[in-house]
Amino acid sequence: MQRRTLWIAAQALFIAAALWFAGRALTQQWTAVRDRLATVHPSWGLVLLSCVPVLLAYALLIQVWRSMLSAWGESGRLTPAQATRIWFISNLGRYVPGKVWQIASMGLMAQRRGVSPVAAAGSSLVVNLANIASGFVVVLATGAGVFRSFATTGPRAGLLIAAVLGIGLLLLPVAFAWGRPLVSRLTRERITLPDLPARAVWLAVIGTTIAWLLYGFAFRQFTGAVVTHPAGATSFYIAAYTGSYLVGYLALFAPGGLVVREAMLVASLTNLGLLSAPEAWLVALASRVWLTVLEVTPGVLLLLAPGDRS
Repeated sequence: MQRRTLWIAAQALFIAAALWFAGRALTQQWTAVRDRLATVHPSWGLVLLSCVPVLLAYALLIQVWRSMLSAWGESGRLTPAQATRIWFISNLGRYVPGKVWQIASMGLMAQRRGVSPVAAAGSSLVVNLANIASGFVVVLATGAGVFRSFATTGPRAGLLIAAVLGIGLLLLPVAFAWGRPLVSRLTRERITLPDLPARAVWLAVIGTTIAWLLYGFAFRQFTGAVVTHPAGATSFYIAAYTGSYLVGYLALFAPGGLVVREAMLVASLTNLGLLSAPEAWLVALASRVWLTVLEVTPGVLLLLAPGDRS
């Protein structure tokens, strides 16, 4: 009980600190943001168009998860409709601090549909790991031009990091094979995990990489809907979006990466010379609403929908 209380207090402290620092930064820019807001006339057609790549990315990630379930010996357990329902509803768990609720709820719901709880949670964890790893590679690949403004060692360092991460992605199947006996040794329990085919892991990496590119492309469209004629190549917007999303996701205390993602996004957009600080704050706050609607609405509608409540 005391540990739970400390955990809740730590979360509250972190969120309060993040809100304070972000609020302070926003306050310093508020006059310019307010003036810019008065001149904003969003293109709602472009806003709607920007939703299409995001929904395509969702569909791709759901299929990646189903493919991973097949690799765990659970082929055919979930229909596309059932997998979609489970994925969207469990996705609501990312707005609860801790980042474990999404995977836990996905495993519980899939178990109720006859899927092994180990396969349900394990496959989701593998896809999440592939998603994080591929995301970092996407950031380095799409933001490579940023290194031109660094010292002469900048491009070499960036290429070296990208090469290391790329090799790491190729070795993911080997890492999972080594990880099974290691986990059993650490827990002193016999844990039976499947031999994941290398093809399944690589397909997860490819699928999550394409999803990141779709997200970033959608973000570029959304930025163009909010800010007239934004500067810079689409690849930089992909790098800024992906990097800020990863930082927000890895901030375990922040529900849905709240505040952390916005602060990182503003820093990325301004450092890359894509937007001014007021424009970056405007896009960051507006994109939070845009993305939250796209993430939460399907889950809530499916949760409230009559019929099978798996």
